[in-house]
Amino acid sequence: MPGFRVRNALQTLALLTGMAMVLGALGWLLAEWAGVVWALFMGAMTFLLVPRLPGAALARWMGAAPVREVEAPDLYHLLDELALRAGLEQPPDLYLLPGPALLAMSFGTRANPSLALSEGILRVLDGRELTGVLAHEIAHLRHDDLRVMLLATVVGRITALLAMLGQLMLLFSLPALMLGAEGIPWGVLAILAFAPPLSDLMQLGLARTREYDADAAAARLTGDPGGLVRALERLERTQRGGWEVWFRPLRPWEPPSWLRTHPSTEERVRRLLDMAGEG
Repeated sequence: MPGFRVRNALQTLALLTGMAMVLGALGWLLAEWAGVVWALFMGAMTFLLVPRLPGAALARWMGAAPVREVEAPDLYHLLDELALRAGLEQPPDLYLLPGPALLAMSFGTRANPSLALSEGILRVLDGRELTGVLAHEIAHLRHDDLRVMLLATVVGRITALLAMLGQLMLLFSLPALMLGAEGIPWGVLAILAFAPPLSDLMQLGLARTREYDADAAAARLTGDPGGLVRALERLERTQRGGWEVWFRPLRPWEPPSWLRTHPSTEERVRRLLDMAGEG
């Protein structure tokens, strides 16, 4: 299990560093070292100054209704136990999302956590499976994954903005380039074109790494990797529907793993089973 934690931590560090390097490279193209400093400064200040909406506000915005402890004492008892094991300052507030969609999501921070479950997921999962899903969401809160992904999003948006600014500068200098004043900076054009999608791909990779880390933490919190495995497989079967077993040629196109925010269920299950074998 320590191997999973170290690998995921290194992947997170490498991806965030890579996004910062892409941002710094754009700053260098625009204004050399002053541009690098300003680009990184803009990213840090934007991240620090972006308002943190409380989990309750986000839950209400999504149409979720608060669930009182008297309405779901067993769920609250489970949340209290998992939050205590995870070292959270307080257990998350619980919200219910209406509708049949299979959803579980966490909001807020470690100091002010919230968690929402849909009616659909409560109907589909049994107690053992639901424990694994709740532990996964509490792991996101424990690791402050929302803040990590917010940082990645901010860096990605600033990268896109600087790339657009550089492209506009080149566009305005085209008349001089066409008159032979200088050679066309093909290397600069390539960096400006590929920097935003490269940053986006690293952001997607970061999201998948945080999912793997939350899976591993959930297995440690519950001591039962098999519960989360069962939940993932049941959710996969339910979302796909039985008709795909008979009509596989009609299955909609699925993007490759490197274009997804979440890893494939097969890979998540494989890693959890490896953890179970180590345990």
